Amino acid sequence: MEEILKLENITKEFYGIKALDDISFSVKKGEILSLCGENGAGKSTLMKIISGVYSYKTYEGKVFFEGKEMKNLNIKDSENLGISIIHQELNLVNELSIMDNIFLGHFINKKGYLNKNLMYKKTKELLKELNLDLNPEIKVKNLGVGEQQLVEIAKALLKKSKLLILDEPTASLTENEALLLQKIIKKLNNKGVTCIYISHKLEEVMAISNEIVVIRDGKFIVKKKIEEITKEEIINFMVGRKLNNLFPREVREEKDEEVLTVKNLNVYSIGNENIKKVDNISFGLKRGEILGIAGLIGAGRTELVSAIYGIYPGKYSGEFYIENKKFIPKTSVETIKLGIALVPEDRKNNGAILDMSIRENITLPILNNIKKTFFSIDVLKEKQIINNYIKELKIKTVSQELKVKYLSGGNQQKVVIAKNLAIKPKVLILDEPTRGIDVGAKYEIYKLMNRLVQNGISIIMVSSELPEIIGICDRVLVMHEGKLKGILKNRNLTQEKIMSVAIGGAK
Repeated sequence: MEEILKLENITKEFYGIKALDDISFSVKKGEILSLCGENGAGKSTLMKIISGVYSYKTYEGKVFFEGKEMKNLNIKDSENLGISIIHQELNLVNELSIMDNIFLGHFINKKGYLNKNLMYKKTKELLKELNLDLNPEIKVKNLGVGEQQLVEIAKALLKKSKLLILDEPTASLTENEALLLQKIIKKLNNKGVTCIYISHKLEEVMAISNEIVVIRDGKFIVKKKIEEITKEEIINFMVGRKLNNLFPREVREEKDEEVLTVKNLNVYSIGNENIKKVDNISFGLKRGEILGIAGLIGAGRTELVSAIYGIYPGKYSGEFYIENKKFIPKTSVETIKLGIALVPEDRKNNGAILDMSIRENITLPILNNIKKTFFSIDVLKEKQIINNYIKELKIKTVSQELKVKYLSGGNQQKVVIAKNLAIKPKVLILDEPTRGIDVGAKYEIYKLMNRLVQNGISIIMVSSELPEIIGICDRVLVMHEGKLKGILKNRNLTQEKIMSVAIGGAK
């Protein structure tokens, strides 16, 4: 089969560190090739070279597209060749309509005026092709994440892309939205569009790919046809070692002591207090346990933990106790002082300050603890704290002064966790802690969670991945449409059992 893309000896350095080290492989025309690797392996860097984000001569090696060497200086040059990339962080303007987003930079003019009628017609055609029955004039901010993802694909279709690169396209999608997206990708592929697909969800990779390439630490490891490799082999190639058990769950003795107690919690919808997002829920978190919170999208899980932490922007009520002492969670500053920490679902917008260094992020909540004088901090003490967390959490970095935005997703997550561990919490709330990170980084986070509970910290973990809930938690709080449907002990627990309780209620 004819090659559409060929990479020869691609090397790219940042601050003297090789992000890509002599990578060579090719992509056949009309196939779906999945690119797999841990966070920091170099996947996104490689795709940015192909798509023109990193311009010609900022890297070593050669890139050939349809037999000709690419010497692109920007994204526009790559788009003109027929290459489009859809990044994990969507590149849409929320205040503009679907139509304006699709045609942004490619507006159709008629005698000096925008030909809105033709753009409207073409937008309808593109949306229909993607099974979207939407008004082209709806603002993007009013769409769901799955619909926004499809608008990004519509932009690529308008440009008549020959090669479509999708970087973690389903990281924020529901299961049904992800399945729809896979069908659309296969439909585009059947029409001749070649795809490079990046995902940490290996079930998707196995379902959608023709071939798989694995890279590790910036180096090419293996290329295989999908029928020649198993999911377990992909994981082994990615991490460079066997992970015999992806979920290193430890069986712990159940304790009676509750470190956190919540009674009759109600959380009301923002702007409409007649609707409850959390409906009269009561539960207790025991010392030294991992309590999972499971439920379908919209169950109210994030609203629940946001209220406990004191950051829910709407109205909420209930009784809250930490170590039998009543408290009112009004602000995160107050709950942190009580020993409650939260790693939020959206690490980039709510968890870390990307333009600040690793050091600054981790010590931000504990500056009062490392003060030397009123106007200065104990630099040696600060440095020791940061180095300890970098070592304990295995954060891959050349320096503690490196800005967080330059880290991989998994390492950014570790910085957010370190920032919250620095306050020495009694209760650690993790909201989707492994979303968008690779199996190796997940494994490290699971092991860290086990170490934390051994040291007496109690953990609440919200997760949309039921295998993760079952694989790591001691008990599972099951929610559905804001209601508590049951609290299950993790003894011979199955996904089917959790879902039956969520939808039908505890038996």
